[in-house]
Amino acid sequence: MRLDHREPIPDHLRGAIVALGNFDGFHLGHQKVVAEAVAWAKRENRPVIVATFDPHPVRHFAPHVPPFRLTTLDQRQELFEAAGADAMLVFHFDQQLAATTAEGFVHKLLGDHIGAGGLVTGEDFTFGKDRGGNRDLMARCGAEAGMGTRAVPPVLDGGMPVSSSRVRDALKAGDCFNAARLMTRPFAIRSCVQHGDKRGREIGFPTANLDMSHYLRPRFGIYAVTARLLETGQELKGAANLGVRPTFQPPKELLEPYFFDFSGSLYDQTVEVRFHHFIRPEAKFDSLDALIAQMSQDCDKARELLA
Repeated sequence: MRLDHREPIPDHLRGAIVALGNFDGFHLGHQKVVAEAVAWAKRENRPVIVATFDPHPVRHFAPHVPPFRLTTLDQRQELFEAAGADAMLVFHFDQQLAATTAEGFVHKLLGDHIGAGGLVTGEDFTFGKDRGGNRDLMARCGAEAGMGTRAVPPVLDGGMPVSSSRVRDALKAGDCFNAARLMTRPFAIRSCVQHGDKRGREIGFPTANLDMSHYLRPRFGIYAVTARLLETGQELKGAANLGVRPTFQPPKELLEPYFFDFSGSLYDQTVEVRFHHFIRPEAKFDSLDALIAQMSQDCDKARELLA
């Protein structure tokens, strides 16, 4: 169930334990925060709401920054539900929310409007106008509003906190293994297949053309991937090119997976592509024959890695 912070909260969800954060990527640290909320709620027989922000506050204050999202709202909702949440609450981050004081955020929004029975955040969570709220302020204001609060310490990995920034850095380096280790699942892009120039079909490797939208751009290159067709649940394996296709003009940024042993049309279907292994950087080839030969090698390597 998806809730909008600007709308009334259903009566049966008032009194919920609310896990609060951005939760982009839903990595090990985020999972620990939600697990604490779920355990607390079970002990007191309360519902669980996981609250997230969309757009990300960074996008509101600095719209010029390159895309950096690790998950869409749809993906987050599925992850939250799998972790035990009864609902996802979306705080739509706009100028009005940005101007809300930390005290007002706790008392008016979380208390009066949402009716939270308890709040769980990470220790470093900040909120409110000019990021004026922290765990201490939340504890004080929560107590005033009759809400218990808990701050969950970070999950350490190699002596360093697990964070969305670490996941992004790994992906930008083409390090699918460590990104997946920190998130407990591969990075996945969900997008609708669009019509392209059919270059792949012409050279014997028909690809699905996927727009990257607001997702972070991992290192450009060739990847071994798996995928799921959302409409049917069918699972596929393949090799994908992420980049601008330098062999062809004009350059166009796309994710182009070629799925092994698949025939049929994917146009207008929603596909979730998971990144498992980086095979090589994107390259420009002098001829189509050279490109085709390399693509055959790439597919053989992807099959081997995914076996």
